[in-house]
Amino acid sequence: MRKYSILFFFFIASLTATSQIKVKEKVLSPDGTTTTGRMLNDTLNNKPIEEITVELDGKTHYTDYKIISFLKDTTIVDTTLSIQKERVYNYIRKNNFELLPLHNVGQTFNRLGYDFSSPDIFPEIGVKAKQFNFFKTEDIDYYRVPTPTTELFFHTAIQQGHVLNSLLTANVNPQLNVSVAYKGLRSLGNYRNALSSHQNFRLTASYTGKANRYMMRTHYAGQNLWNEENGGLTAESLNFYTTNDEEYRDRERMETQFTDAESRLKTRRYYLEHGYNLWYHPKDSVQKQASYLQIGQEFMHKREFYTYAQEKSNDLFGTAYQSVVSDSTAFFRTDHGAFMELKAPWVLGKLKAKAQYSTFDYGYNSVLFLDDQTIPARINKHNISFHARWDASFKTFGLQSEAGQVLEGAFKGHYLKSTATFSKDSLFILQATLLIKSQAPNFTSQLYQSAYVNYNWAPILENEHTRFLGFSLISDQLLDAEVSLIQKDFYTYFDENSQPQQFSDILTYLKVKAHKELKWRKWALDNTAMYQKVTQGADVFHVPDFVTEHTLYFSSDVFKRKPMYLQTGITLKYFTNYFADEFNPLINEFVLQNQTEIGNYPLLEFFANARVQRARLFFKLENLNSLWDPGKYFSTPTQPYRDFTIRFGMVWNFFI
Repeated sequence: MRKYSILFFFFIASLTATSQIKVKEKVLSPDGTTTTGRMLNDTLNNKPIEEITVELDGKTHYTDYKIISFLKDTTIVDTTLSIQKERVYNYIRKNNFELLPLHNVGQTFNRLGYDFSSPDIFPEIGVKAKQFNFFKTEDIDYYRVPTPTTELFFHTAIQQGHVLNSLLTANVNPQLNVSVAYKGLRSLGNYRNALSSHQNFRLTASYTGKANRYMMRTHYAGQNLWNEENGGLTAESLNFYTTNDEEYRDRERMETQFTDAESRLKTRRYYLEHGYNLWYHPKDSVQKQASYLQIGQEFMHKREFYTYAQEKSNDLFGTAYQSVVSDSTAFFRTDHGAFMELKAPWVLGKLKAKAQYSTFDYGYNSVLFLDDQTIPARINKHNISFHARWDASFKTFGLQSEAGQVLEGAFKGHYLKSTATFSKDSLFILQATLLIKSQAPNFTSQLYQSAYVNYNWAPILENEHTRFLGFSLISDQLLDAEVSLIQKDFYTYFDENSQPQQFSDILTYLKVKAHKELKWRKWALDNTAMYQKVTQGADVFHVPDFVTEHTLYFSSDVFKRKPMYLQTGITLKYFTNYFADEFNPLINEFVLQNQTEIGNYPLLEFFANARVQRARLFFKLENLNSLWDPGKYFSTPTQPYRDFTIRFGMVWNFFI
């Protein structure tokens, strides 16, 4: 990863060193500062001198730097600093309010809350503990920028390592954009055999024809998520930790269950979507939105390999057929889709229909014959499905509905999701969401082979049936709040023996979440609270009753002429005690346990963040209260949370 980091920095340096830029005028940027011309479309006066004069033509605006999501929602490149930026300044670049990380950067997260609102109905490989730093198809962004644009993300790790995410995107011409991104992570950790090493490479291209007849977007993602695994602390070391034994404050002295295991998820994915407009009518003074009828094709192929290797089998997982463990699981999936999309005023928005043929190939190289059962080698199936989506709006009302049905194939399933929206000017937005779906469990639950005797299964499982009803309020003046009620039939989980099971009754889960920020002059108090209740199925589905997070911070421009904007404060996070699931590194899943509770303690952090032009600087002191109240912070019953840690880093945008 160091090699890629050095090369990228030299590449950026070479771009910025090729010329000295003199700006003849300044304009206002989104953060209220004046730009230096790098965000603007300029004309170069090619004089044979070292200094290049840039004359801004006034046609380019910061809103021209666009980020386009998989669902084709558009945002702009944002170089401001806010408390929301502090929330997502972590290695997964997401708000982790409902997550509890293990001690090392690059390790997995335990869950403090769950989201069951996804309409996906096809099974995936599983190994869900490996998925947090994984870029799925819907996580890939596309871009449209008037000048080459770069974002560098840097974050220190836990001993001997760091996180670096670098992105470079440019429009070759107004129609064609390309981007390349690389994310590298390496962190040694404080405990034995806890090294993390991740690589995520993404390459995208998007094209729109001059007459808006043809469009195309494609991406390639290659990812390698490798971790050393130690199985958690031994019983003796857990006692040293909880009693704060002075001889074991150096965490590397503590014994772990093993020191010779590693796991890896290695994937490659190719995606292509392109379409042709049979007719296209651009927006004008009469027609406020463009109208078109488009036919197109979607293609996706991915190859995923999960491996677990151990030099010597360990009694933690029971007996083994052989002393050296080398488990390997492969999963291949290919989707071919044909769609038609209509956008017109008389459908109140956009209507899309798609037919899809999918193939699934999961498994191992050979059949396993046991004394009491035979474990097949592979699951090799196909599906034919139909999907539809309708996005409509009328005055202050909106409706997003999507549905899908497996017409033929091995994995039966269906879904219906609808979200109704009502907005009142800029005062508030009300939303109501209904989801009904049936989905086959992930392949890890359906079939698994291992060198460990107890980790070989091929059960017959029912589809999980999910019913989700949610309501939300979004209002800067009032508060943000959401209420969701979830019911699941045949909820699939891993029991205390790490065996796949299905809950025979109906799991019922209530979740209430609210957020409100209070401001006074340069001070602000940002509050998030969540209440959860499992009214049925609490023996197999564990969440804390309450989770809260409060941040008191100060914001102000500093120094003469305001060259720096500063935000500094403290964050306190708390969750009530609960029977947190245990992490099983062999299958990279969280498994049920009902013996040990964690929680009922605060996690206190201090941060000082600053913005200088288009660079955001971050400094953080994590788990401050462990300095005076140690030995009680856990992510799982056998995996301690990180000790007091000093972290820093930056996010820097370049507009060339």
